[in-house]
Amino acid sequence: MPDSSHPIAEADAFTAPLIEKLNRHPKRIVFSEGEDPRILRVAAEMNRLGAGSPILLGNHDRIEALGRELGIEMGRINAHDPAESTDLPMFCDRLRQMQRYRGIELSNACEVLAQPAYFAAMMIQHGQADGMVAGNQSLPPAVFRPLLQLVQPLRHVPRVFSTVVQVAPQLPHFGRDGILFMADCGLNPEPPVDDLAAIAVETGLLARHYLGRRVRVALLSHSTMGSSTAGAAPKMKAATELARQHAAARGADIEIDGELQVDVALDPDAAEIKLPGADRKQPADVLIFPSLDAAHISFKLLKHAAGVRTYGQLVQGLARPAAQVARTMDAASILGTALAIGVEAIKYHEIYPEGEGS
Repeated sequence: MPDSSHPIAEADAFTAPLIEKLNRHPKRIVFSEGEDPRILRVAAEMNRLGAGSPILLGNHDRIEALGRELGIEMGRINAHDPAESTDLPMFCDRLRQMQRYRGIELSNACEVLAQPAYFAAMMIQHGQADGMVAGNQSLPPAVFRPLLQLVQPLRHVPRVFSTVVQVAPQLPHFGRDGILFMADCGLNPEPPVDDLAAIAVETGLLARHYLGRRVRVALLSHSTMGSSTAGAAPKMKAATELARQHAAARGADIEIDGELQVDVALDPDAAEIKLPGADRKQPADVLIFPSLDAAHISFKLLKHAAGVRTYGQLVQGLARPAAQVARTMDAASILGTALAIGVEAIKYHEIYPEGEGS
């Protein structure tokens, strides 16, 4: 029988502070696809660390049997079947009301909400869980669709997007602390200037709260400060200026630079060559990409070719914390993602002081 008493992985520069915070303020994290050995191991590790209360959705008997097979103590793991939940009738009524408000009469609300991803989204929206992790056994649209339909958006964020966090202390120039935040990695194919500016500010604020210091945000291009006017370079330049205006208006203590080539953003020596006379700066902590293709290819290349530890995607622009994880993600990365979602739940009132939905 496997031994579930040992840690999944050693804490790193990103996850160690998360564990410390969650020890003081543990949160309830719902995993919509609980019939997965990786999720059982993550749940057991969360309990071992004292980092939160895991809720696993799926068939109760199958989850319990899988836990026993893995040698996991199931006493503190809540296995929950949406189809048999006492909350289902209440959630169904609320979904019907939501759809009626949108001018839609929904006849199959309970059939929709019996699907774990929809049930999990309703749980976080109505306070039955503090955060949601999903996607370990499904395609991304099956995660994003329920979140976009059921979780209240933040009015000041024009479009929901996602951020990936990568950790690689062994690589040179990988952010100031061996941590990089990258966006938008999951939702918007060609974000326009307004969206890019909002993505830059929101991701910068998120990084600042996780890292506990002022961060540097770089909007990326194949061009550095007008060295080319082709492609997305003018868009990134305009987005940089607009992001600075938004940050100033909100009193956001973040540094925003662009448009920059990625070597200029990360390597101070390259920046000195390409921007002679400019102030020498620390490597960027946040990278904002001109397109979904560029962002997604970049983080997957780093993960699979360079072995970079990857957390997320963290869904931003919603009034509740949620994450979409890849089907190929290992238990250690799913755990780190769940920890990040827990800490995001702790800090939401600080990140959005105007209140949810503001």
